[in-house]
Amino acid sequence: MSDKKDKDLPDPDELQKMIHDMFDKLGGGAAIPLPGFAEGESTTEDKGSEGTSMDIDRADAIFDFNYKPREIKSYLDRFVIRQDEAKKALSIAVCDHYNHAKYMRGLEREHGKLPEGIEYQKQNVIVVGPTGVGKTYLIKHIAEMIGVPFVKADATKFSETGYVGGDVDDLVRELIQKADGDVELAEYGIVYIDEIDKLAGSGGSMGRDVSGRGVQTTLLKLMEETEVATRNPNDMKGQMMAMMDFQKGKEAGKDTINTRHILFIVSGAFSGLEKVIERRLRSGQIGFGAEVVDPNSVELFNAASTQDYIDFGFEAEFIGRLPVRVICDKLEAEDFVNIMKNSEGSLLKQYQREFAAYGIQAKFEDSAIKCIAERAEAENTGARALMTVCEGVLRDFKFELPGTAVSELSIDAELIDQSEKVLAKYREIGQRVDVLKAREEADLYCREFHEMHDIQIELTDEAVNQLGAEAALEARSVLQISQQRFKDLQFGLKLIQKNTGQGEFELGVNAVEDADKFLSERVVQSYTDAAAAKLAADKD
Repeated sequence: MSDKKDKDLPDPDELQKMIHDMFDKLGGGAAIPLPGFAEGESTTEDKGSEGTSMDIDRADAIFDFNYKPREIKSYLDRFVIRQDEAKKALSIAVCDHYNHAKYMRGLEREHGKLPEGIEYQKQNVIVVGPTGVGKTYLIKHIAEMIGVPFVKADATKFSETGYVGGDVDDLVRELIQKADGDVELAEYGIVYIDEIDKLAGSGGSMGRDVSGRGVQTTLLKLMEETEVATRNPNDMKGQMMAMMDFQKGKEAGKDTINTRHILFIVSGAFSGLEKVIERRLRSGQIGFGAEVVDPNSVELFNAASTQDYIDFGFEAEFIGRLPVRVICDKLEAEDFVNIMKNSEGSLLKQYQREFAAYGIQAKFEDSAIKCIAERAEAENTGARALMTVCEGVLRDFKFELPGTAVSELSIDAELIDQSEKVLAKYREIGQRVDVLKAREEADLYCREFHEMHDIQIELTDEAVNQLGAEAALEARSVLQISQQRFKDLQFGLKLIQKNTGQGEFELGVNAVEDADKFLSERVVQSYTDAAAAKLAADKD
């Protein structure tokens, strides 16, 4: 009976074909990337007995942490303006976390296993601050500096078990992808979850909460230490591929990732937390001598206690897993000026590059920078408001000026405050003919024509001026208009050359205004001249 059973079962190749046929019918016949393995990478069996050792050596080579908090802060200063206390707190937390991870890794390599009795509380971080102050920017640049994989996600996309939103374990699996399939390296990555305040429960909801408190509970084990399967058990494709590997006798490699040394950083605006803190502070201040608390001050958020976060809607166990609390300042107009002038990622540099692509040199004057900063502060969306303000003011300039005679754009306070009036001036400038530029493009066309057709042509000054005027009016270049206007020129000139032996031609205004008529008349004249020359030769 056993033999009959075995005969009825498909062999590995048949099974693989059946599975791929099924995926094709479902529209998913493409190659299926496996977490933990880079595309095209061989299995541990193919590598030989040294496969695991090579992976460990690669992780050691990439992860050689030797930074000091001051060095990390100095690096962040290049990209993020202000937020000094936040930078300090993050730098210290990161250094403490990875120094401990490096120490534990060294002991594990030396003794073959982790020694017992070493206690350490992970310095997971919670970052509080309004939108657009640089929270994500800080974490992203820390990960880039120290060379570990970095994953960012919004808390609102997750659910407790994945049946409503995403599975929180997928965050850890994504680290493997960011590490190009290196599980060893992924175990030292950074997981950053934004909008964590949206997970705060209301405290009075009935039924099962799958998108708030439930997610907090699920995140608890990840933030401490647990093993996460490298393949999602609900991912049918991943499980099918695992079965195919097993049928072929391949080793699956490491099938779990440990979260012991993964640093978790969460952030949010925490709108409403200030009311919880203020209520607690006021409860102890009764009478006319009670101190008035500014609900928007950083000092108020710095005064937040663990109980305040619990009252806000977080589970005590969850907030307890986030011992490092970082408060980011709200940005003001002066900060926006500093961002635009001194940040390596300044938005002004981006706009200068964008105008330069059209041959326009844009220069931001101090008066404009001040106006942009004031408008951005009023938007109340942090540094993101800089793009909103600049895009609203400069959009029409980007649309109308490229291709005109305008080569310089001075962005000052007048342009910001009276953009329509200033744009009208630049429209007038754009319609003027840039004689030198037009001549350069005309000469370029003549050279290209000679190289392609071995015929020498020259455009008169009057013809170039005519082309320049058309180019300014149509927001195109003289070269573009010439290429289109004279696309059939070589055919007629070749006939004229054959009839008369002429090798050089001058194109005037009449050729620009009506190229077909000009060419037709010249071809007819060439036949007449050729006939006359033949008649004269016969008489001689």
